Amino acid sequence: MASKITAPADYKTEMMLEANRRAHEHGIDLSKLPQLLDMNADTITDNVHAINANCTNDRMKFVFKHLVQHLHDFVRETSITTEEWMSALEFLKDTGKMCSDIRHEYILLSDVLGVSSLVDSLNHAKPPGATEACVLGPFFTEDAHEFQEGDSIASEGKGEYLYVHGKVTDTKGKPIPGAIIDTWETDGHGLYDTQYADRTEPDCRGRLFSAGDGSYAFRAVVPVSYPIPSDGPVGKMVSALGRHVFRPAHLHMQIDAQGYEKLTTAFYPRGDPYLYSDAVFGVHSSLIVDLEPVTDKELSLKRGFKNGKPHMELHRDIVLATPEEGLAARKTSMPAVKQE
Repeated sequence: MASKITAPADYKTEMMLEANRRAHEHGIDLSKLPQLLDMNADTITDNVHAINANCTNDRMKFVFKHLVQHLHDFVRETSITTEEWMSALEFLKDTGKMCSDIRHEYILLSDVLGVSSLVDSLNHAKPPGATEACVLGPFFTEDAHEFQEGDSIASEGKGEYLYVHGKVTDTKGKPIPGAIIDTWETDGHGLYDTQYADRTEPDCRGRLFSAGDGSYAFRAVVPVSYPIPSDGPVGKMVSALGRHVFRPAHLHMQIDAQGYEKLTTAFYPRGDPYLYSDAVFGVHSSLIVDLEPVTDKELSLKRGFKNGKPHMELHRDIVLATPEEGLAARKTSMPAVKQE
C-alpha cells in the first residue's frame, strides 16, 4: 500500500510567495490580475481583453485590444477548424524559415495581402503637390555604394540604358540640396542583385545626393516586370488564390532630407502589362511615368553611356513634404486613430 504524501502546513504560503516573487521579477503584481476561469467560446475574448488591460503602454494596449478582437471575430466568422488553424501556423513557421539578411518573406506576405499598401497610405499621406509614397518592398538593402552625380548604379551589361534626372524640391518649389537619394531596381532579366547566389557586392542600386540647386542625375537600366519570389510559402499562397505573381517594372527611390519627411516611392513606366494588376498593390496613377528615347550620340556620350549608344530618359522632379504638411494630410487619412 502506497504511503500518503502530506504537504507541509505552510506549503501553499511558500508556493504563493515564490509565485509572487517570480512575477515581481517581470514587473507583475499577481494580486492585480483578473481571475481567469472556465474558458469557452463565449468568455475567452473578454478574458484576453481583461488580462491585457494590465498593460501600462496605452498605445500597445489599444492595438492589442483591436488585434485580439478582430482575430477572435475572424475565427468565429469563418468557423475555422483545428486543422486549418494548424495549417496557418505552419504557414507562418515556413514563412519565417524563408527570411534571411537579404530576404524578408514577412514583408512580402504583408505586400501581397495589401497590408503594406494600406499602412503606407494611412501613415504617409501627402499634401497636394507632394510626391506620393508607395511600398518599400522586400529588396531594399543597407549596403548600397555611394555615387556621384551622373554615375551609373548598374554594372555594364545589366540591361537597356536609362538616364534618370530631375530636382528635389519642397511643395513651394524651393530646391532641397543635400538630400540623400537611395535607389534600387531589377536588372534587365527582372532580378534584383540579392537574388543572385553569387552576389559579392550591390548592383543596380546606389546612393547619391542632390546638388546645391536640388538637381540629381544618375545612369541606370530600364527596369522590367518580374515575378515576386514564388519559391516560398507566400508565392504559393498567391498562386492558390488564383492571382499572378508579377510586379510591373519600376524604379525604387527613397529620399531623406533634413526638415522633411522621408519619402519611399517608385516610378512605373507606362505601358507595362502588369501595371493594373500589381501583385503587391503598389501602383499609384501619379507615379506612372513616360520614358523617352534619346538617340543623340553626343548627348549619350556626354551622359557617360558607352560608345554614345541610344538610351531611355526619365525626367522626374521629386517633391517632399514637411512634417507639418504630412501631419495635416494624415489627420484626414487616419480618423479612427484620431478619435482614440
